[in-house]
This record gives sequence, C-alpha cells and structure tokens, in this order.
Amino acid sequence: MGEILGLGITHYPNLSANLNMAWRFQKCLEDPTLPDQYRSPEKWPAKAREQWGNDNGLAHSNQHRRDLIEQFRKIRSEIDAFKPDFVLIWGDDQYENFREDCVPAFSVLAYDSIEFQPWKGSKRGRNIWDEPEDKTFSFKGHRAAGKYLATELLQDGIDVAYAYKPLHHPLGHAFSNSLLYLDHDRKGFPYPVVPFALNAYGRLLVSTRGSVRRPYEGAGQAPQSQSELDPPSPPPSRCMKVGAAVARAIKRSNYRAAIIASSSWSHAFLVAKNELVFPDVDADKRYYEALKNGDIKVWRETTLEQVEDRGHHEVLNWFCLLGAMSELGRERPDYSVFLESWVTNSDKVFAVYRP
Repeated sequence: MGEILGLGITHYPNLSANLNMAWRFQKCLEDPTLPDQYRSPEKWPAKAREQWGNDNGLAHSNQHRRDLIEQFRKIRSEIDAFKPDFVLIWGDDQYENFREDCVPAFSVLAYDSIEFQPWKGSKRGRNIWDEPEDKTFSFKGHRAAGKYLATELLQDGIDVAYAYKPLHHPLGHAFSNSLLYLDHDRKGFPYPVVPFALNAYGRLLVSTRGSVRRPYEGAGQAPQSQSELDPPSPPPSRCMKVGAAVARAIKRSNYRAAIIASSSWSHAFLVAKNELVFPDVDADKRYYEALKNGDIKVWRETTLEQVEDRGHHEVLNWFCLLGAMSELGRERPDYSVFLESWVTNSDKVFAVYRP
C-alpha cells in the first residue's frame, strides 16, 4: 500500500529575484488611471500602510523573503525525512505549454527527465543565488509513475491528458520555481518529479496570455467583452475529485509519494474589484482558517465564479491537495502558516500533512 505526504507551498516568482518584491505595487501607484482610493495611503487597510511604510515596502519585502525561505527549508526537511519515490506537483500552466494548439483541463507530465534555464532572458535582473544566465538545471522525471497515475485516473473516470515531452516550454514556472525553492540551499534535489498541470487561468489563459495587467503595463489587459474570454477552468469541485482520485491511485500502489500544491493565494493582478492593486486578503484568511481547522465544507462549496472574483485562480492547485487529504481522512494539517502580504501581490500559505 502506498504512502502519501501532503504539502502546500508557493512558486512566487519574485522570491528568486534580487529586488524589492513590492515593485509591482509601486507601479500600480504610478498608474495615472488608478482611482484615488487606491492611490492614497490613508484610504488603505492599516496593514497595507504598515507594510508599505516609508521605504516603498522594502523592509516588508526583506522580512517576507526571510519568512519564505524559512518555510521552504521546513518543507524540504519534511521531504527529506519522508524520502519519497517521487514528488508530484500540482501547478498552473500560465500560457507556457497550454496554448492555442492544446488546452487540457489537467495534464500529467510523465517526463523521463527535466532540464530548464530559468535565468535566460530574465526581466527581473540578477537572481538571489547570483547564478549565471546560462545555468542549466537538471531534475529526474518519473515516466513510470506518471503513466501509472494517468492510467489509474482515466480508469477512475477522470479525463486527464498526459505528455512525455514539453510542447512549447521546457517546464512551466509553477514547477521550475517550486524546484528551485525546494532546493534553496543548493544541496541537490534527488527526488524524481511528476508535474501535474492545471488550466487554472481558464477564461484568461489565451486572451491575456495568463497575466492581467493594468494599462501601464501594456499587452495582456483584461478582455473587454464576454466574447473575448476563453472557456473556463475546471471548477473547484472537479479539482477536489482529481485530488481524491490521485490519493486513491497512490494508496493502491507501492509508491511513497509527496504530493504538493504550489501557488500563492489571491493574486492582486487578478482581483478586478480591488483594481488589480490588492489581493483579497479577507478571502485568503477565511480559506486559511477553514484549511487549518479541517473545515472542508468551505472548500467543497466554492464555485468557480467565487474563485475568479477573489483572484484564487491558482488556488485550484490547493483544491486538488485538499481533495486528496480529505480522501485520506486527513482534513487538518499537522503544520501550516499564513504569510500576509498586501504589497507583494499575494499572500502565501505553507502546509504539511504527514502520513
């Protein structure tokens, strides 16, 4: 019988860059079209004012970075102690391999091996490890485990796609960043990886190429009419069923698997009701409390429209994880933490569900 370690992390891109992680918030404030209530600090929530401070969020950025690195080290120690046969990562494909020619709801990436150059052509400048632009990272895939999961899910009524090689991009950033951060101390990551991609951006995937921006940022602005939108993401309930099916499949096997949901929570650039400036922190806190207390009902009753309203698109990865943990009767995590951040685009959550 298989064993499962459940984990939740983020793949927040700015963590890898040697910069003030509040840079996007500053750009929003410089936008001449921004309504006054978002431009004036006295009208912000108190926590946002505190984090922005008198240094454009630099002190908060530095502390937030330290907190994130500390959490990644804790998660890595859990993986090392568990010694999995493979690591499955649920991540969103943000117009990387899911493009105009093929957009599945879910896809198991049953690669033999994984190679990518994350710093090639980077727009964020030097990375925090000061690694050269042409550095290539290599990780083991696990084709056999990927094939096994795809087979079991299809037989369980889950219409999942699969791939043996990338279509457009070596590896989506949800997966590559996760691996870079799980090996933050650069001691190597010996565990084979099975990326499990979701179409989390749904209606905005192709129409905005996976990233809504305010006018100052040019291309990628939100569609102006319903006809410009793409078909939707799979709903949260389906993601939970997929997670449950993965848990059942692994339990029927002889594999020891770490299954990871990778995403920050509400993304400011997806929260239209906040003018793409602030994340929906209140919603994040409600869902975190439900996660911490094992209140799966809150998660199960969520609609896709609520996900989109709150900027929780990428949290669909976590719906998969909670579906798996609920299937195993592990509703409450053994460890979790909520990192609140109004000015770095998103709140972050880490969680551990031990076998």
